[in-house]
Amino acid sequence: MHFKTVVSVITEPALAELAISVAAGMALHHDGHLDALALGVDAAQPGYSYIGSGVALTDWSVQRAEADAKAAALAARTALMGQQPELRWSLETAMTVAGRVTELVAEMAAFADLVVQPAPQDKAQGELADAVIEAALFDGGAPVLILPKGADPAKAVSPKRIVLAWNQSAEALHAAKRALPLLQAAEGVDLAVIDPPLAGAERSDPGGPLCQFLARHGVKVEVSVLTRSLPKVSEVLAQHALDRNADLLVMGAYGHSRLREAVLGGATREVLRTTRIPVLMAH
Repeated sequence: MHFKTVVSVITEPALAELAISVAAGMALHHDGHLDALALGVDAAQPGYSYIGSGVALTDWSVQRAEADAKAAALAARTALMGQQPELRWSLETAMTVAGRVTELVAEMAAFADLVVQPAPQDKAQGELADAVIEAALFDGGAPVLILPKGADPAKAVSPKRIVLAWNQSAEALHAAKRALPLLQAAEGVDLAVIDPPLAGAERSDPGGPLCQFLARHGVKVEVSVLTRSLPKVSEVLAQHALDRNADLLVMGAYGHSRLREAVLGGATREVLRTTRIPVLMAH
């Protein structure tokens, strides 16, 4: 398995360079193709017909969305033109209303091997960034590589040390399988198990079945059994990743899309908000 189709949705011009650099690196490393989308969103219109909004407000919000899409496209194209000439890429520009972000992103993510997105940097950017990530994960079914500010593109493309979070869930197993190309190429993978259950299939061998599966795929893996020494699971994972000098954290994404009136689960959202290293998530 390789990342043959890599997607990145650009909504913030200031974050385009990082996202495009990593997405392009992934596409080049795996002899794949990068599909970029520059997106502007009319947040004043939720996506259905309604009565009572002022025409001036609607016109202003449409113009703002168009300007945002153009600015994102310019930043994305500038970043793309700075990549290696052998990179195969495409760039589309789109404008949509808030209620259709999920549909638009999910259509692209459904046929992607990997989606590369910058982590939300502040509250103003957070809602749209969350919506894009959630749409790719839950509705598009794609793994998403989330990049914190200041991430090293080279380490994100070819991480040498990886921490893989394991809690016996379907989401964690899916994340491990979708991350296989990175896990196989890494110098070492640390399978982190936090407070394993005293009963169940893995009670005497936490992480054993997954460790065996990964080893058979050529992954250099070892198991770390951790206690929940900090208040949040996300804090334990973050500290362990720092202790291991990890270049990447791989974990399952828990929660459901906005259309199901729920969002990312607590631990998932906390990692996304506070991570200092790239995180690959899958649902």
